[in-house]
Amino acid sequence: MSVNHMYRQFADAPDKVDITGAQMVLVMKLTGFCWNVYDGRLKYEDLADFQKARALSQLPSLLDFAGYVLFFPSLFAGPSFDFVEYRRWIETTMFEIPPGTDPKIAPRTRKQRKIPRSGTPATFKAITGLIWIFLFLKFSAWYNPAFVLGDSYMQYSFARRIWILEMLGVSTRMKYYGVWYLTEGACILSGLGYRGIDAKTGSVQWNRLENVNPWGIETAQNTRAYLENWNKNTNNWLRNYMYLRVTPRGKKPGFRASLATFITSAFWHGFYPGYYLSFLLAAFLQTVAKNFRRHVRPFFLTPDGQKPTRFKIYYDILSYVATQAAFCFTTAPFVLLTLPSSLLVWSRVYFYAVLGTAASMAFFASPAKPWLIKRLNARNRRKLQQQQTPLKESQIEHPLMGLPSDPGQEFDDVIKEIKEEVEVRRKRGVNVNMPTGQDMKSAIEDKLGRKI
Repeated sequence: MSVNHMYRQFADAPDKVDITGAQMVLVMKLTGFCWNVYDGRLKYEDLADFQKARALSQLPSLLDFAGYVLFFPSLFAGPSFDFVEYRRWIETTMFEIPPGTDPKIAPRTRKQRKIPRSGTPATFKAITGLIWIFLFLKFSAWYNPAFVLGDSYMQYSFARRIWILEMLGVSTRMKYYGVWYLTEGACILSGLGYRGIDAKTGSVQWNRLENVNPWGIETAQNTRAYLENWNKNTNNWLRNYMYLRVTPRGKKPGFRASLATFITSAFWHGFYPGYYLSFLLAAFLQTVAKNFRRHVRPFFLTPDGQKPTRFKIYYDILSYVATQAAFCFTTAPFVLLTLPSSLLVWSRVYFYAVLGTAASMAFFASPAKPWLIKRLNARNRRKLQQQQTPLKESQIEHPLMGLPSDPGQEFDDVIKEIKEEVEVRRKRGVNVNMPTGQDMKSAIEDKLGRKI
């Protein structure tokens, strides 16, 4: 896959057939399969719930394995899924009705088939996907890389140039919306998209393999909402088969897990400089967004944090505009790909997202942050005195698209790991001194793999 990524980059031939998309899907499937086999060799009691549900104690037959890897509806563009899901689909155990379910809400089937009727939801996905592709063809004629790179782009006002950049991102995403809706529809038609019966509404759910939520992206008010609705199955793959896998059992994921996940995500996407510009800026955007959400947003909620105040609508509008404006700038290199083109377009809008991110990080690194915390504590003192429940595993934030959720915290983790390593060596009787400032800097650079 990496070889073909490099070939595509250096050949620069858009008219040639590109197979890297299919290879990216295969990488997700094969690595997930290998981890599932590995889990099957471990003690059952040592596994997490996710691992228990997907562990393979026995290798499947060659036919089953080939059917899983080459499953046609998702072969070229995804979505990816685990072998256990494929096997449950083949054996039709996926469609068993839980005991105690009201027969009236059981999904309808044809004659003796166990797979529920899926023609209607599959058709809806197919039609919606075709609409997205039609919109892409129309909008991409108006908003495309050649437009923002051309001289005519600079004839517009600064605000209009930002709007054009936003529409470039929207029109590019339409292509992915269309393709992913079509492939999801094909999986639904086969039955593999079946998720069960909604306990509240009693309706059949067909979103097992949902890969994107356009509404969630286009209306996102923060970076996490934006990223978690994009390429969902890749997010799941990076979290379950990279981020959590490089973390020793019983320990909290730290810098090494984030770094390994980021490198995997970057290599998986390819080697265009534009990808790395987007990844780097998006990582810092997450830190800024997290600070605003923790230290500014609570002022627009009631002291218990449960209800919005009458001013919350203004915060929501500003956060929506800021999120969309920041991401249309951040994702532009992902569309333009090359370094000169990316920097040219960024310069034409005066690097506003870079400057805004730097200013926000400087603000929260200043005495302003302790002042906000003090004001917030004074405002919510009564509620803060109540006993807080610890975070559950599902509430712990994991990196999205391989991006570190807080680069500043990751930097602190590096220093902590180095100090812990020095202490361990001291206890073993190795003559080791705490590193000087220059030694610490060199060690951090070795950990990060770059100069600072």
